[in-house]
Amino acid sequence: MHDMSIASQIQALKTREFSSSELTQHYLDRIKRLNPIFNALITVTEEKALDSAKKADRALNGDNNNELCGIPIVHKDIFCTHGVRTSCGSKMLNDFVPPYDATVVKNLDEAGTIMLGKANMDEFAMGSSNETSFYGSVKNPWDILRVPGGSSGGSAAAVAARMTPAATATDTGGSIRQPAALCGVTGLKPTYGLVSRWGMIAFASSLDQGGPIARTAEDCAILLNAMASFDHRDSTSLRLPEKNYKDGINRSISGCRIGIPKEYFTRSLNPNVEATVFETLKVLTNLGAILVDISLPNTKLSVPAYYVIAPAEASANLARFDGVRYGHRCENPKSLEDLYCRSRAEGFGEEVQRRILIGTYCLSAGYHDAYYRKAQQVRNLIKQDFTESFSKVDVIVSPTCPTPAFKFGEKSDDPVKMYLEDIYTIATNLAGLPGMSIPCGFVDQNPVGLQLIGDYLQETRILNIAHCIQRETDWHKLSPKEPS
Repeated sequence: MHDMSIASQIQALKTREFSSSELTQHYLDRIKRLNPIFNALITVTEEKALDSAKKADRALNGDNNNELCGIPIVHKDIFCTHGVRTSCGSKMLNDFVPPYDATVVKNLDEAGTIMLGKANMDEFAMGSSNETSFYGSVKNPWDILRVPGGSSGGSAAAVAARMTPAATATDTGGSIRQPAALCGVTGLKPTYGLVSRWGMIAFASSLDQGGPIARTAEDCAILLNAMASFDHRDSTSLRLPEKNYKDGINRSISGCRIGIPKEYFTRSLNPNVEATVFETLKVLTNLGAILVDISLPNTKLSVPAYYVIAPAEASANLARFDGVRYGHRCENPKSLEDLYCRSRAEGFGEEVQRRILIGTYCLSAGYHDAYYRKAQQVRNLIKQDFTESFSKVDVIVSPTCPTPAFKFGEKSDDPVKMYLEDIYTIATNLAGLPGMSIPCGFVDQNPVGLQLIGDYLQETRILNIAHCIQRETDWHKLSPKEPS
């Protein structure tokens, strides 16, 4: 059962090949066996899952029309879940149990999905390796000595290890696409505002975006149908006509213009990764797509701009965690100042503290114009690069990451090296564009991801191209060797 795609599981549930209860129990058994090895889940909601599966079976035996009814899923531990701990990978929220569901969780619950548990993640989504989690690092199922990527490393690892057919995730600077690439699965970051951020614990509000991680582009399209919705509680939510993202997924891509940005193929790119990406580009040309050389000249500015904007917004968003209202509270504070200082020092990890300090500095008097305002100007230049490129091409294709998964500890002592792991993904967030990563091969037995970037609200186009590639290749069907 665990080797089936969501599309196949939906069909099997309809034909009564197995029940939702049987499917859910199968995944819970795998979690029980594999999670102690990979540490992909922080919380397992076994009792709740089995109860929901029974309800789904009753619905499936009736007149249920929800496509996802009875399908198990894992939620990244950044999404608030009613009555279930939502930690955001931090000691600060270790005891936080929300009294409500995030809109994404509510939408998927109403679609009939079964929550298996909450996925591990970099603390407050700040990281590219899942080494900053209060609950310990997630292991990459392809090689437990290597990182799974971050911040949605738990979501990607859980899907790769077949502990769940799908997981929710978030992407602020590549946190869906990068772990999807390093774990050999498919991840989609939608257009900013397409998926509600209400109930998703904020990191950088102008960049954060929720999306799905699954095995295939088709599965991501099915999940996006349930996740995307207008939400009046999210001021950035887009009010759009209802859309089926599976429509057109099988259409021909003959004549489709594929942009190849020269700035994404430089010396910083591992030559074996580059060769693997170009092999996949041959698949596209064989299907009739046309490769077009393009330039995104301000790409080099995306990382410095991001690491001003994101920490600045994080500094403001994380100010609410002060030990007073909720979150970690130090013991026996001597004064209000001592309460604030010690609670935050104890509750936040090193990387979170670093970004809060950077962000506070960038927003401080005398530095706001020099850093934050300048970064926003650069952001506009990056947006303009994409606008100009999309007047010439339909989709932009690049590597997702410059290297395959690196080993634990390899970059944790050098924050700049770690930040450069997101060099190909950050610009998409700054521009608010949709992007996705699909498996496209292996380098030294570690997965490599191909990134597809679309124009605003062009999810169907990138899903179509990704699906066409996956019809012609088997990379997305491969799974890591099962631990004995």
